[in-house]
Amino acid sequence: MRPINDAHVAEPGLAVVEIAAADDATAFAIQEMLAARCAIAPADRTIREPGEPGVRLRCFLDVRQHPDV
Repeated sequence: MRPINDAHVAEPGLAVVEIAAADDATAFAIQEMLAARCAIAPADRTIREPGEPGVRLRCFLDVRQHPDV
């Protein structure tokens, strides 16, 4: 995965969440749970790292905003 950009965590309330899961369905289910609680820039695909188990997914959160805003 690419490095985290300073802008992604430039202010309190912004976060980068990396999800490690056994499969795509589990990773996307976790992302959906996060999206129900705060504003999120969702990932549209997972990444498989050679030699590592499972998949990874990175999404960007703004806990200052509710998803309906």
